[in-house]
Amino acid sequence: MPLIPEEPQIHESAQGPRATPASGRTAPTPRPVPGPRPAAPSRPGRPGPLRPTPPVQRTPRDVAPAKPGPSGPAVPTATTASPQIQLIPASAEGALDAAEEAVDLLLDSGRAPGDVLVITTGAQHPWAEHELSFGETSYWAQHDAGDDVFYADAAVASRAATRPVVVVAVNGGPASAAVTALPLAHSRAGALLIVCGDPQQINSVLGAGV
Repeated sequence: MPLIPEEPQIHESAQGPRATPASGRTAPTPRPVPGPRPAAPSRPGRPGPLRPTPPVQRTPRDVAPAKPGPSGPAVPTATTASPQIQLIPASAEGALDAAEEAVDLLLDSGRAPGDVLVITTGAQHPWAEHELSFGETSYWAQHDAGDDVFYADAAVASRAATRPVVVVAVNGGPASAAVTALPLAHSRAGALLIVCGDPQQINSVLGAGV
């Protein structure tokens, strides 16, 4: 008989403390966190924006093929972009010296020699005269090598390839030489065109020809 009342009491007391820790454990925030999990049903509503995101990723892909189309025009814009023009006032007699000083400054500033093309409208540069004495083949071979400053007369400059910097010495010659050389130099200059000569003559030619 004493065992029977003790057993229900033991069960009740065991259930009582278990209920309190259980309730005490459920009371802490860790289980309220699952409470936000019911907010997960609200997340199904949020996946709605998440589902748009994959389409957004697809749309860039759709735009990507569209970009090649615009990128086509972008290349012409880069090619048609005009080089910066710098004018160094000089007389016909001093234009070649001014061009030489400009080349020295370019090289001192870090420009590679192969980046520079020098065009003369009058007398040829002494380097060009010297190299041409060995024949045009070796002369143009140095141009094709592209590892040094190249000097060309306006009459043959059309054969020269585009270089980042073109320096023009308007050092005399017929008026037609400057009229031909300046627009040609402008088309050969990738980033910078430096013109040494009479400002009025240069502006009149570049203004009309560029």
